[in-house]
Amino acid sequence: MQNFGDILGEVFRAMMANKLRTFLTMFGIAWGVGSLLVLVGLGEGFRSGQERNLASIGNDVIMMWSATVPAVSGQHTGMRPYKLTPEDEAEMRQLPELRSVTATLNRQDLYEVSEWSNTSSQVWGVEPNFTDVRFVPIEEGRFLDAADLAQRRRVAVLGLKTAHLLFPGHPLLGQTITINDTAFTVVGSVGTVGRGNNDSDDQKIYIPLTTMQQLFAMKGDNIPLDALTSIQYQPAKRSDDVDALAAVHKVIGRNHGFDPTNKDAFDEWDTIHTSRLIGKIFDAMDVFLGSVGIVTLGLGAVGIINIMLVSVTERTREIGLRKALGATKSSILAQFFWEGLILTAVSGAIGIGLSAGFMGILQALLTGKMPGFDPPQLVWWSAALAMGSLAASGIVAGVYPASVAAGLEPVEALRRE
Repeated sequence: MQNFGDILGEVFRAMMANKLRTFLTMFGIAWGVGSLLVLVGLGEGFRSGQERNLASIGNDVIMMWSATVPAVSGQHTGMRPYKLTPEDEAEMRQLPELRSVTATLNRQDLYEVSEWSNTSSQVWGVEPNFTDVRFVPIEEGRFLDAADLAQRRRVAVLGLKTAHLLFPGHPLLGQTITINDTAFTVVGSVGTVGRGNNDSDDQKIYIPLTTMQQLFAMKGDNIPLDALTSIQYQPAKRSDDVDALAAVHKVIGRNHGFDPTNKDAFDEWDTIHTSRLIGKIFDAMDVFLGSVGIVTLGLGAVGIINIMLVSVTERTREIGLRKALGATKSSILAQFFWEGLILTAVSGAIGIGLSAGFMGILQALLTGKMPGFDPPQLVWWSAALAMGSLAASGIVAGVYPASVAAGLEPVEALRRE
């Protein structure tokens, strides 16, 4: 009776006897596996890049700005403007559908000066819980606190680019800047928030909302002194924006005298809805790219099935001779089982290794250089799918005809051409 070593020896001798055929078979399998992994990895890279972009804004954030109410729904005539106010924010804080609410007042026409330089950055009046709603990574010092807000302190937190412009190569904590000739003490700085070429978030200066309202209120006719630029909030249930939007619309519609079902009266960005849409788009992309990869993989499977069928047919007489010399059916089947498994396993491993190496090179060269997109990344479930389907194809294609041949009488097998 043959042992395992003898069986493997026969497998490798049979493969070496047909080197070109074995090479072409392995090349087709490796190409199919590698193509599937790269295509699926490309889709996942696009998905992760978009998710990372949204995460750099904040998690489950809905932003609302002051807007205009059309006289007739669906028409942009007779528009009546309205401004969000602290009263709107206060009522929104009472809604059970929301877990966090924060308000902002922004100006881009203010002038900032330090001892070393000057700039005209975006000045944002915010509340301490702004960092709960939006992604604001503190790099040095601290963010604004409740005392800053209550006492209308003149303190500032600088965005990354603004800090580099106003304090090039100099320490900034405790230093003084002026905003439109009003002195502010720098208490902190923010790490990078910008996304690709969009570095507007890195050019911000954060000061207490109450200080902003006192010193730099919004300008214009018929604008309330306490007018806000935006109110940003998160739903009580993560990723459940429907109830939150409906509740907020009722408050704003009631406070500003319009029908809350009039969608044209709101200027808002629901990042939850955007994330959901992006997910659906990339699910469809994954299906498309995966389908292309599976077709390529299928060609490799057809190749190995063809090779194994030819191999078994050519060796029918060999099977008959081995049976005449006392070989059992199980030992004959074991040889073709291991031949199919080794061909697919080695070829698949080569395909996985080459595709992983290729994607690793792309990650080293392209990470951070394509705004909104990440380089392809290896997805292990696709590797397992490819290996499993090819191994099954190779084993069945080898074992089934070998089983038929091994079931013949030795004399009949020896007669086959």
